[in-house]
Amino acid sequence: MMYILAPSLLAADFNILGQQILETQRAGAEYLHIDVMDGIFVPSISFGMPLIKSIRGTSRQFFDVHLMIMNPEKYIKEFVECGADGITFHLEAADCAEKVIEDIHASGAEAGISIKPGTPVEAVYPYLDKIEMVLIMSVEPGFGGQTFMPKSYERIRQLRNYIDERKLPVKIEVDGGVGKKNVREIIDAGANVLVAGSAVFKKRSISDNTSQFMAAFKEKEEEKNKCDNGKDRQK
Repeated sequence: MMYILAPSLLAADFNILGQQILETQRAGAEYLHIDVMDGIFVPSISFGMPLIKSIRGTSRQFFDVHLMIMNPEKYIKEFVECGADGITFHLEAADCAEKVIEDIHASGAEAGISIKPGTPVEAVYPYLDKIEMVLIMSVEPGFGGQTFMPKSYERIRQLRNYIDERKLPVKIEVDGGVGKKNVREIIDAGANVLVAGSAVFKKRSISDNTSQFMAAFKEKEEEKNKCDNGKDRQK
């Protein structure tokens, strides 16, 4: 399993946004997580299409666009045209999730479904054979800098077990309160795409912060390889 860091632009310094994006890219972050909020589905309002379009030429990273908006189906084509590589919408905000998924794929992007902490994990099961990723929110969506909800570990494990039992190629992304102190616990639970905002863009240098995540990912991958090799020798 490959592990991916998705720095969240909500925590970036917009005075030097292009520079900071490049720092995360050089340090190994494969994704950029871009939250779009409408002030209706969630209380906050954030950036949208103009920002995505303006930074698309700066980065080679996968633009992981998280729509925290009502009626996401209205805007899919435009977000992809602006540079989104993947679009994740909230199951709670869509009248017909299958139609939204179809529209995302028809526009040429990967499709993801996100669920709030109070939505049962089972709610995404019917769509797992149609999407590339599930985003489990480990905080209530709408604001950065919140504390990770411990109940999220069991939700991640439940989803990982369900996906693995069916051998589905679906990534599990986690967003909210992700930091260097809990990165190992989160990936041990089964997540492989981690969204981190303050833990990447605040305090120490962005390169150092990003590199610490990458080191944790490498350590986990090496442990898994040793385990897999041991199992092969026993056969």
